[in-house]
Amino acid sequence: QLHLVESGGGLVQPGGSLRLSCAASGFSLNYYTIAWFRQAPGKEREGIVCINSGDGTTYYVDSVKGRFTNSRNNAKNTVYLQMNSLKRSDTAVYSCAAGFGIGSTLVPEQYDYWGQGTQVTVSS
Repeated sequence: QLHLVESGGGLVQPGGSLRLSCAASGFSLNYYTIAWFRQAPGKEREGIVCINSGDGTTYYVDSVKGRFTNSRNNAKNTVYLQMNSLKRSDTAVYSCAAGFGIGSTLVPEQYDYWGQGTQVTVSS
């Protein structure tokens, strides 16, 4: 079976940092486009980071650019999202997703596999 499992969420003060992990099992992330999405209460799901394994590019939406950084450990089949300078507006459930052969996209319907999500709360 193919699974994605996120971890690393929690409660952090404004200005703080968290690192989310997205571990894959049953398939290799090396061959997939990986994306991070988030959904805040009462809002639509928002794609924030897209990692295109095909051409090696990573795209960040403006709201997280310069604060969030994606990395990966191929040996562990895991990608990470380092989130710095967190703001209250970053509060959301964060999910990772994987899609095969989809290029660079933040359209949720393009993704085949989803993790269960992890809550990030930024509050003092």
